[in-house]
Amino acid sequence: MRLEGKAKMLRIHFGEDDQWQGKPLYQAIVEKCREMGLAGATVLRGVEGYGASTLIRRSHLLSFSHDLPVMVSVTDSEENIRRLLPVLDEMVAEGLIAMSNVEMIKYTPDERKLS
Repeated sequence: MRLEGKAKMLRIHFGEDDQWQGKPLYQAIVEKCREMGLAGATVLRGVEGYGASTLIRRSHLLSFSHDLPVMVSVTDSEENIRRLLPVLDEMVAEGLIAMSNVEMIKYTPDERKLS
């Protein structure tokens, strides 16, 4: 089955070494999104980037930094994304959250074909 409509996309940018309650922040965010029933979340690991510290983080053998940039992309209805924002305020100590309007096309299993 195919569902379409307007949605919001959050992109949460932070460092790979960031933690939340003893686990990697990216993992904690994905688990929280699933727990809250959001449509989807994906973790992307960057090759190079910088943030508030202006320290460029890159992945190559001569680099001193292993804290590579990470982005978690979350897509759902505006209502559900707005419910997530206060949770992220608690979890993300240093980073950037960008929100944009998107058209979402969601494919779900057709229950008739599963029987």
